[in-house]
Amino acid sequence: MLILASGSPRRAELIKKITKQYRIVVPDVDERALNLPPKDLPAEESKMKAYAVKALFPEEEVLACDTIVVLDGEVLGKPKDEEDAFRMLHQESGRKQIVLSGYTYLGKGKEITRTVSSEVYFKKLSPELIERYIKEKHPLDKAGAYGIQDGFPLIEKVVGSVDNVIGFPTEDIKKHCPID
Repeated sequence: MLILASGSPRRAELIKKITKQYRIVVPDVDERALNLPPKDLPAEESKMKAYAVKALFPEEEVLACDTIVVLDGEVLGKPKDEEDAFRMLHQESGRKQIVLSGYTYLGKGKEITRTVSSEVYFKKLSPELIERYIKEKHPLDKAGAYGIQDGFPLIEKVVGSVDNVIGFPTEDIKKHCPID
């Protein structure tokens, strides 16, 4: 049975697009241990997560993923508090960012690691809209301080996979990984 190496509730929902037979194991890793350029970071973090879980369950297939938001070459992580969320959303307002998800599949004698990129174009956001979003949607657990799945009018358009922006590039995983 496939193990999803993630504690993300969004990935737990999206994996159902790939398989109905899975279980979740949250990897015990320190993601801050890596000091890499943004383009390499998600793939390496997904490898770290996948191998940590594979060591515990060597006979199982493991799938891990990591997603980052990049604006002007800077990685926007999860906000520390509401003030940090406001700062991030204000910075993203009216601009394009890149969402990178790296995933690693270990199983059936294979290691597959890939990175998927999507472009997210933000609408111009008023301070009042940003405040309302933070109060209503509580985005402190989301990279870049937003969730595209929240149904809030922040995003003008996405070029690429919306699932990738949510944090799990299901289309690419289905295409490249031998998951039943």
